[in-house]
Amino acid sequence: MASTFDCSSVLPKTFRKAHGARASLFAVCCIAAFTFGAGISQAQNTPADVPPVIDVHVHAMDDIPGAVPMCPNTAKFTASDPKTKEAPFGWVQEECTPKLYPAAKGEYMKDVLAEMERLNVTAVVFGDPRSVQKWKDAGGKRVIPGTAFSNGIQPGARVPVDELRKDFTTGGFKVMGEIGLQYEGLSPSDMSVDQYFALAEELDIPVAVHMGTGGSGRANISVPTFRGSKGDPLLFEELLARHPKLRLQVMHAGYPMIDNMLTLLQANSHVYVDVAGLIWSYPIKEVNHYIQRLVEGGFEDRVMFGTDQLIWPKLMAYSISVIQNAEYLTPEEKRDILYNNAARFLRLDTSATK
Repeated sequence: MASTFDCSSVLPKTFRKAHGARASLFAVCCIAAFTFGAGISQAQNTPADVPPVIDVHVHAMDDIPGAVPMCPNTAKFTASDPKTKEAPFGWVQEECTPKLYPAAKGEYMKDVLAEMERLNVTAVVFGDPRSVQKWKDAGGKRVIPGTAFSNGIQPGARVPVDELRKDFTTGGFKVMGEIGLQYEGLSPSDMSVDQYFALAEELDIPVAVHMGTGGSGRANISVPTFRGSKGDPLLFEELLARHPKLRLQVMHAGYPMIDNMLTLLQANSHVYVDVAGLIWSYPIKEVNHYIQRLVEGGFEDRVMFGTDQLIWPKLMAYSISVIQNAEYLTPEEKRDILYNNAARFLRLDTSATK
């Protein structure tokens, strides 16, 4: 009989206690079910014929002690009973072969950067300035640095505006994100954070905001301040009206609110989405259906590839394979999602790739 494991063991108790909601954000990505193909191999130099990919959603992480293997695209979420001891994760515990494995101790960043080299990936890497700089120093041109205005994990703790201005004007940072207001139960249009979006508009810096997926079916247990209603893409409307030149990346494509996501895209031509997290943490048929709705709705030129890369180095290769194997996408649409759309959004010089 196939064995199962407790998803809560992905992050040890000491880490969860110390890092609270951030630990939950990392651990909600723990269990899923998928048997993926043979396209994942050992890191090597990038072959000359590998087309470039841009991953717009990577985390500047170090090792997480106690992390365990996981299976992407689990089949379903399970209910729980408040009279029982409830696990903080709602994914059904299923066995899969093979699994994605965490890096060996001290090897995570090196392994991910090796995968980026092998797969010809350039990535927007988010985190605190010191952590991101470590990745930039190691990854060079493959790393586009990003940072946001949250100061640690306590809700409402903010980086001073002047300090953030320095990060973008003299520190080399290129994207403002990941902005996780939904985990605080805040709307992105809340005036308490408007000064940061005003700064991004002033400096012509794109912003990346978490919107939609989260909580792994048990947000009420794992992150009590998380509000699903604050993941409604239409909550951006007042913000965008105040800052009409703001370039916005809706992380996780506002999943599962597809109708409101399409409405926002139709009304605001500076808005793009990424499919990170969503692409591997929900049932594969649902993932494909959601992406297909975005493309068939007429917005294939604003869908960007992303992984929400964390813990498991091979997650990037797996996530790329979801797009490559999508039968509903044309070869041109796959290249747009994997590269062209993000290059346009980020205003990258692509002359060397043509």
